[in-house]
Amino acid sequence: MPVFEMPDYDGHEEVAFFADKATGYRGLIAIHDSTLGPACGGTRMWAYADSTAALTDALRLSRGMSYKNAMAELPLGGGKSVIIGDARTQKSAAVMRAHGRAVEQMDGRYVTAMDVGMTEADMETIASVTKHVAGYAQAGKSGGDPSPMTAWGVFCGIKAAVAFVNGSDDMKGLTVAIQGVGNVGYDTARHLKEAGASLIVADVNEKNVARAVETLGAKAVSPDAIHAEGADVFAPCALGAILNDKTIPEIKARIVAGGANNQLARPDVHGPAVTARGILYAPDYVINGGGIIRVCGQIYDWTDADIRARTTRIGATLTEVFAAAKLESRPTHEVADRIARSRIEAAKLKKAA
Repeated sequence: MPVFEMPDYDGHEEVAFFADKATGYRGLIAIHDSTLGPACGGTRMWAYADSTAALTDALRLSRGMSYKNAMAELPLGGGKSVIIGDARTQKSAAVMRAHGRAVEQMDGRYVTAMDVGMTEADMETIASVTKHVAGYAQAGKSGGDPSPMTAWGVFCGIKAAVAFVNGSDDMKGLTVAIQGVGNVGYDTARHLKEAGASLIVADVNEKNVARAVETLGAKAVSPDAIHAEGADVFAPCALGAILNDKTIPEIKARIVAGGANNQLARPDVHGPAVTARGILYAPDYVINGGGIIRVCGQIYDWTDADIRARTTRIGATLTEVFAAAKLESRPTHEVADRIARSRIEAAKLKKAA
């Protein structure tokens, strides 16, 4: 299917395809919008079924990055890159360098960072051939691994949602069910525990679950059942599409707020379905914006204190979304989309003036 006819094509400014026969590298970079600044979004390495699936992912994720960066009020546009391949068996330093050369060919219009299937070591290899990379530990620069700041933003977002529903952000006596306790999920759980919440956790990785049980006193349940636990907050911090036809009717929590991307399997269907059930949903690309804030801070040399303060403001941004959604009787993700688009359009008009 031609790119322009793809369902997820949204007026993207640029989509570039790359291949390197010597290394077996195949990848693509999608720039959705660069009005607010250079397009920024992580590199994802995944064993896609075919190139169409890879393109769909890049188009969808790059658009999401435009909205995420706009909602975080960052001087960055939205972009994404994907490498087609199994990160467990097909990754090599040569493939990483080939991808770095692809990023370099974009001449600064796109800045990459870490995403699924990538590590800090991979970022260092990519950085050996391009300067347009951030989101990993660099001597003398703020930032680094974005996971801790993503978790802090999710925690601030959960508190904002609790305050909107209960009138207070006090977490004492509340139960939070966290699906996925890897880097982001575990740090989120730690913040919640320190704030007085009780925890229920699930993860496909048994070691992650054991760590949360042992160090945080969490209760462990099956990953397939955690969404239906009797918790005050359900926090998806694993894979996307968790809010779907099957799970939404089974959710008992009054709040869904977590760090996973693309939580609504079909936003046009499942956003209204969540709202109809009286569940307050924190739009994923707003609440998990702490990571990209940290990446942006590294690009522009912000202090760690400034990065943390900007991430803490995620709570206030979500409160704005919640209030507008209630006033307009609309799903929260629609309101967030509208605010993000309006910020981008305002910047376009300012540039044109």
